[in-house]
This record gives sequence, C-alpha cells and structure tokens, in this order.
Amino acid sequence: MRKVVIAILFVLFATTSVVAQYNRDYFFYIGRRQMMDNDFKEAIRTLNVLLRFDEDAYEGYFLRGIAKYNLDDLLGAEADFTEAIEKNPVFTTAFTYRAITRSRLGNYDDALSDFREAIELRPDLPNPYYSRGVTRLLNQQFKEAIEDFDNFIRYEKKVADAYINRGVCHLYLKDTVRAYADFDLGIRTNRESPFGYNRRGVLLMQQNRFAEAEKDFDMAVKCDSMLAMSFFNRALVYNETNRPMQSLADLDRVIQLDSTSSITYFNRAIIRSRIGDYNRALEDYNKVAQYSPDNVLVYYNRALLYQQLGEIERAKSDYTKAIELYPDFANAYLGRSYLRHLLRDYKGSRSDKQIAERKIAEYKSRLNDTTYSIYADTTRRFDKLLSFESKLAGSSFERITSRRTNDEKMALLPLFKFTFTQDSTEQTATARKFHSQRAEDFIKQLDNPLLAISCRESNILPDSLVAINRRLKHSVTADAATFGQLFQLAISESLVKQYTNAVNTYTAAIQALPTNPFVYLNRAATQAEMIDFISSIDNAYQRISIESDPARQLHNRPTRTYNYDEAIADLTKAIKLHSGFAYAYYNRANLYALSGKLPEAYEDYSKAIELNPHFAEAYYNRGLIQIYMKDTRKGCLDISKAGELGIEEAYEVLKNYAKQ
Repeated sequence: MRKVVIAILFVLFATTSVVAQYNRDYFFYIGRRQMMDNDFKEAIRTLNVLLRFDEDAYEGYFLRGIAKYNLDDLLGAEADFTEAIEKNPVFTTAFTYRAITRSRLGNYDDALSDFREAIELRPDLPNPYYSRGVTRLLNQQFKEAIEDFDNFIRYEKKVADAYINRGVCHLYLKDTVRAYADFDLGIRTNRESPFGYNRRGVLLMQQNRFAEAEKDFDMAVKCDSMLAMSFFNRALVYNETNRPMQSLADLDRVIQLDSTSSITYFNRAIIRSRIGDYNRALEDYNKVAQYSPDNVLVYYNRALLYQQLGEIERAKSDYTKAIELYPDFANAYLGRSYLRHLLRDYKGSRSDKQIAERKIAEYKSRLNDTTYSIYADTTRRFDKLLSFESKLAGSSFERITSRRTNDEKMALLPLFKFTFTQDSTEQTATARKFHSQRAEDFIKQLDNPLLAISCRESNILPDSLVAINRRLKHSVTADAATFGQLFQLAISESLVKQYTNAVNTYTAAIQALPTNPFVYLNRAATQAEMIDFISSIDNAYQRISIESDPARQLHNRPTRTYNYDEAIADLTKAIKLHSGFAYAYYNRANLYALSGKLPEAYEDYSKAIELNPHFAEAYYNRGLIQIYMKDTRKGCLDISKAGELGIEEAYEVLKNYAKQ
C-alpha cells in the first residue's frame, strides 16, 4: 500500500483545558511547531516531556502518534492513537487516524472497526467515509467501498478523487459503463487534474479506443507536465499504434522524472530491441537488473538479446539466472539447451530439453489451473510492454507515483515593506530595478539612512533594533508626534515583534495622514506577521504544498488558511492611493495565496509583473501558484525567470520540478 501522510489537526490546541498550566501550553506550541518543520524526532522528545507532566493529555498522545506515523513507526503510532482513545473514548479524529494507520499495516478488519466507531460518533463528517472507502477498495470490498464514496459525495460533491475511486471500484466489478461515467464525472469536477484523464484513458486503451485514449493522455500531460504516469500511458498508446519513436520519447521523459524506474527501462528495452537498437536496449536491461535484481524476465529477455548479438556465454549465464529465480521456467531451459548445444555441451543440452518438456507436460495437464505459472507456456511471448500498474520484483517504480505526494513544501517569498536595514544598497534585485518616484521621495523626506524597502529580514542585530526602538519611542510624545515619527516607530516595534503596538502606531499614523499609501502597506504586512506568529505557523510566511492533488484526503496534510481580510483591505486601500505601486499588488497576491484564493493571487502577481517586468519575487511566487494549480510547465518557466533575475531559491525548485 502506498504511503499516506496523516493530516496534523492543529485545532486540537483550542481544546486544551482552560486550567492547563503554562508549561503544558508551551510544550504543545513547541511540539506543533516542530511538526510543521517536519522535525518529527524533536517533536516526539518535546511531547514526551509534556506527557511526563500530564499523563492524561490525550491530545499529546494523538500528536505524538502523528509524528511517529511520519517516521514510519506505524506500530508506535497505533499505540499512541490507542492511548488517546483510552483517555478520551469519544475522540473521533483519533479513531479515524488509527484506522488509517491500521489500514497501512494491512489490518483491514480493525481499521474498518475504527472507521465504524468514528462514523457512529460523527456521522455528519464526510472524511471518514472517504477514508473507509479507500480502505475497502484496498481490501477488495468494492460494493461496500462504492457505498462509502456515495456517502462522501453526498457531503462533498466537488472532490474529483471520490468519483475516480468509485470508478475504479466499478471497474473491478466489470461495470465499465459506470466506471467510464465516474471517470468522466471526475474530469468534469476538476478539469485541471491529470488523474481522471489517466484513468479514463487507460479504460479506453483497454477497449482498443486508442485515438480517444491518446486525447485523454494529451490532456493529462497538459494538466501536469511533471507527472510520469501520463507520459508512460501515452507511450503505451504510441506503441499499440506503431509509433515507436514517439513511444520512446515519452519513455525517455518518464526516466528523466525518475531515473530508477525499472518498468520504464524494461519497456524501453523491448521497443529498442524491436527497432534494432540492440546496444542501447542492452543498456536498459542492465538498468533493470540493477534496480530489480530479482526480476525473472529481465534475465530471460537479456539472454535473447545477447544471443542475437552472438555473446553466447553471457546469454547462457542469463538463462541460468532466470532458472535460479524461477525453476519452473520452461522457456529458459529451452533457451539454455539451445546454447549448450551450440557450445557442444550435448549432455547439458539434452538435460535442459528434458526438463523443459516435463515442465510443458505439467503445464498442459493443468491448463484449467489458473495458479500454474505462465512461464511453462512456450507459446507465450515475453516482449509485451507492461502497464503502469505492473510491478517488477525489487522495483522502485512506485516512487513515480509517490514522488509528488511526499508532502514537499516550498515557501512563498515574503511581503515587501518599509524596514530598517544596515546597508540600504543590500536590497533585492527587484528593489534595485523597480523605480517608484513617490516611494523614493517618501524615503528622502523621512531622512533616515536605515530606511529601505525590502522583503528580507533586517540585517541589524537584535540588540541594535531594541536600542533603535527605545530611541524612537523616547522621541515620540503623545501630544506632538508627526506622521514620520509614528511611521518609523511602528517599523521598529514590528522589528522587535511588538506587533500589537506596531499596528496601533500605524493606525495613529493613518489618522495623522490618511492619504499616504505606504503606511497601509506596512500595517498590512504587520497584521499578516502577527497572524502568522499567533497561529504558530512554521515561519513568517505560510507554505504552499506541492502535491499530486489537493483532494486526496488520505494522502495530504491540508494547509491551514487564516483570515487576512483586514490586511488585504489595507493593501486594496494602498493600491487605490497609488495604483502604480507594484509591491502592493505583490503583497496582496501573497495574502490571497495564503487565504486559498489562488486565481486572485495569480492576477495580482501578473499585475505586479506588468508594472515591473523585472519583479523576480513575483515571478517566483506566481510560479509556485501555477505549480499548485497543476500548470507545472508555466510555473517552472516563471521560476526559471525568477532565477534569471537573481532568486537563488529558484534553482532548488527547478531541480525537483523541471529536470531535463
């Protein structure tokens, strides 16, 4: 079963008893923060301390169970979820996640029992129905799984995966009509997801409707140009329609995405052998042997290839290896018999032939026994391309399907704001290239050499920032504070993380001069930082998760969203007062992204780039947004542009998502 990642429910902190001690709250806070940093080992140590203080803290056992799960300690996770349930017998979420853990352990009966408890406790929650449906699908309880997906769809009609999984169930029940209808519904629910197109395309391919299947795989590639499955499936269509070069091109692309894909090397070797490219086919079989050393077919097929190349000893060695792996492989005995005859080992040749004939006779006597090995059937060919779902012994091919679901996260670059920095020339590439006369005049007016616009952390030492804050606070009196004094005091308060004071000071500055757009920009940035700090987000800016599909309930850790409405309203005011200020559009795009409003974020990043074609940070963040929205190709182009303009983080992203 493919690894699933359990979602961390940080809302648990809200359920902590109001009489909890300070230390308890602190350890919860630190433990959750460490888990958001994916530092699960440290999180376990922190939660251990918490549980020593309070053995009844069921939320602590639950969080520690999640940490253990993510470290593949499934038995430990199950034990902690069990402890949480014993402390709180109506802990619905613990039942759900213990069920998921047990499902991954292959303990489907107990997993289904836990799902039943969770659903009885909260029959109005849709997610347990979905998760139980997946478990029943894995347990081959297809009719029951369909019922669960039906129940889930009653609550959530816009989750494409529910329709796709229900379609898979229908497919296993041989109801291709309903399967096709569900795949079609999945596609209509989310036309940007490649998974529905792939499922429907495979069904069409099985029905020999190759032209229609090819269109579906083309759409899947268009939706996500980094998903290997789509290229692999299209390669099969090209092969079936006698277009070997196009098939090889798609298999090449799969290998670019996963250089250890045994099944892809195997298929490419077969096609290369057919077109006479024997040496490169041999290289591919060598790769399969390297990554899947227990695969019988690689040695059998490579022996045939060696035989064609006249390397008899190597061919004989491969037949021997195939026989060692599977002693009932009649074809391998016949092949080795032929080679031994060529080498004048007549006794060995005769022995191999006799063994092969005995295997064949046994096979013919058991033609109705479907458990008998196909390898005794000498009429069977073993040069047919294997499907995406096929598995080779020792194969690492599953990494293709899981590569994009391992919860990789990339942070948006932060908000721009007026800040204090030691060297104003040490700004971003964007800040040097973007010209706003109004902003420059404003900085000159305040006459502070430390003042600059930046999205980076201040390089002034913390002690110096505290000293600056004290000096500015001393110079500002309640009765005679100017706008400039208030603005700079608010900056210093924000830098020493006195967020409430900073927001109040910015508000006073706005009352003094309500037509200045820059104070709204900074107040919005401070409000966002305050929300992030209070909400215990792992760094100053929410992260966007690059995953296979946001709808995959079992496989994803959902990204929380927070209310940035007031900050967005400030930025909208800043834009109204200064419509050509690219930073305001960029900042609002960031907050839209953190609020889950990705189309709006895309539009604002685009406006910022329109105002400043060299806006590197906007290209970078827009690229992440597009990757998240499944337009990987365009997203990588934007990130490439950001790298060209000086964003070093861009190349780390491209290394993972745009390998050439």
